[in-house]
Order: sequence, then C-alpha cells, then structure tokens
Amino acid sequence: MSDGLVIFLHGVGSQGASFSPLLTQWRTDLPVVALTAPDAPFPFDLAPNGRQWFSVKGVTEANRAERIVAARQAFDETLRACVTEAGFEDRLDRVALVGFSQGSIMALDAVVSGRWPVAGVVAFSGRLASPAPYTPARQTRILLIHGDADPIMPVQEASKAAEILTSIGMSVTCDILPGVDHTLTASGVAQALSFVKTVLLADSPTI
Repeated sequence: MSDGLVIFLHGVGSQGASFSPLLTQWRTDLPVVALTAPDAPFPFDLAPNGRQWFSVKGVTEANRAERIVAARQAFDETLRACVTEAGFEDRLDRVALVGFSQGSIMALDAVVSGRWPVAGVVAFSGRLASPAPYTPARQTRILLIHGDADPIMPVQEASKAAEILTSIGMSVTCDILPGVDHTLTASGVAQALSFVKTVLLADSPTI
C-alpha cells in the first residue's frame, strides 16, 4: 500500500500524458507515493485531440463560475476513479492534487466547495473562480505558484486567490516566479515536490 496519492490535473486542451516527464521524475523522488494523471472528461472543443474540464469557448467573468459548477460531476467521477483504483477512498488526508491552469481551477474548486478534503493542493498558473459560499476542510494546505509574466492567466489571480483562501481560514503559500510565463519551471516543480512531501509524508517513517 502506498503512503500517499498525487493526482495531476492538466490544463485545457492538453492531456494527462503531458505530465509524463514529471511523473517519471517524481516516481524516483517519491517511491512510496502513487501518481496518476487522468485525462479530463470532455473533448477540447477548440482543437482536436485535447481534453477539457470545461469549455472556454465564449467564457467570461460572468459565466465562468457556472461552467465550473456544471463540470463538478464529471470532475468528481474522474477523481473518484483515481482514488478508488489507488485504494484511497477512506484516506483522502493522504491525497494531494497538483493542477495546471484549468486543472488548478478545478482543484481549488474541489477544495473550497468542501467536496474533496484532501491533504493539499498545488495550483500552478490558476485562479480561484468558484462561486461562494466556501466550505473547505481547514486542514487542506494550498500552494499557489504563478509566473509574473503569464500572458494567459494574470498573475494577480494568484494574490487574489491567496487573499480569499486565507480569509476563510486556509493555510496558503503563494509564490510568484519572476520572468515566468504560463508554464512549469524546474524551480516551481521543485517547490511543488517539497510541498507534497510535507503534506503527505511528514509523519511517515519512510521519508
């Protein structure tokens, strides 16, 4: 039995396989942790082959929240399949979510809505776009990582999310990476790895 589970959540138009290099690296760094990167449930509606958690076609500040809510059932089914396959149905406190862009939006929504009381969330280049009220499990820890040169997801979204999450009693770390655009970097990944080790393995004799 693994000591923890990390579920990677890709961005819009991508696939779970986009995390393959990262999974290969982390399997060496986290040998006692199960890792999985599912595909989002819906085909990307702006290009072939990609997947999406919700459509960004015609998305606005006014309708984004309702699209997130509409995506919850399919998102939950995807996560539930990952958790069940790995044997963590009754051990969500040993599960961490690592999202990028739209994957981060859904990961944060899973937590603030109270549906997924996991150990921690790493949100790369994301935003908190979920509708209130927020009913999170306070023990869930959050790491926000965002480049200050991101042309797709404004860096201000990270500070805004950190402020809101902190105001509702959550433990939040927000790191703004200078000169980084909408991507993963070695330094950001290293921070994420350290965070995951802390939230999943800090009390484990195997670390």
